[in-house]
Amino acid sequence: MIVQPRTKAVMRRVSVTAAMLSTSPDFGPLSARLRLGALTEWGVTDRQDDIRICASELATNAVLHSGPVGSEFRVRLSVEGLLVRLEVRDSGGGCPEARSPDTGQCSGRGLWLAQELADDFGVAEHAVGKTVWLAFKTESAPAWLRSAP
Repeated sequence: MIVQPRTKAVMRRVSVTAAMLSTSPDFGPLSARLRLGALTEWGVTDRQDDIRICASELATNAVLHSGPVGSEFRVRLSVEGLLVRLEVRDSGGGCPEARSPDTGQCSGRGLWLAQELADDFGVAEHAVGKTVWLAFKTESAPAWLRSAP
């Protein structure tokens, strides 16, 4: 089940978009459903490639490690001033850690890459599951911030 993404501005001048996604194997192209077009809508013109790569990596990790097939995870993207925050919350256990790249392995580089591309990284553990988050400093302020008095 996919819940339609929604975007809203709140009192602190924070814009947020979020979507619930499924770990089903027939889910289809993940990146098309992550709602990253909100960055352009908000007027954030730089760091989009970094954010897209990281969103895809975190979402892929949620699909692979979050629990049984068909479980859901949430992708949340927000902007406040010059800071973009990407969060992926899933119901999987454990606390992911970025590993050093190993040239002999076919996988295991994604979280390391995401951590290298982002300006800040963290994991918030919950009673059930966790939220992996990344923060990106941008040079282009959202349009509503540029027009603020």
